[in-house]
Amino acid sequence: MSDQPMKTTVNILLAEDDPDDVEFVRRAFAKVWSDCRLHVVENGEMALEFLRQNGEFADAPTPDLILLDLNMPRKNGYEVLLETKEDEALRHIPVVVLTTSSDRDSIMKAYQLHANSFITKPVSAEQLERIVQLVIEYWFSAVGLAKEG
Repeated sequence: MSDQPMKTTVNILLAEDDPDDVEFVRRAFAKVWSDCRLHVVENGEMALEFLRQNGEFADAPTPDLILLDLNMPRKNGYEVLLETKEDEALRHIPVVVLTTSSDRDSIMKAYQLHANSFITKPVSAEQLERIVQLVIEYWFSAVGLAKEG
């Protein structure tokens, strides 16, 4: 991305249990926006630990955006979304659901739990790069985000 929307580095939490999908997303971000720090957790419990800066994540930054898979072990994405949006300290963080699901019920449930966006994972690297570019442009250029003090 030649005209980056921000000069400062942003932190994005990717909650994804599939190592191939993690690599797919890492490569897309690396190609599209190198000033992004992508933090990866592999299950819902780890996502909440990261967000609450507990245990091994005591020094974790508060993410500027969460990319959340719905189908994860321990706690699924719906549970993470619910707990995040119920937590006064976390609810300001935008949550973009990025999942293989595309059925109406999954989409409706995610929005009822206050997801900010719902994106079905694309199958090609080019499609994912375009989606990453759109997410970056939208969340870090077009709209104002609530930032911690």
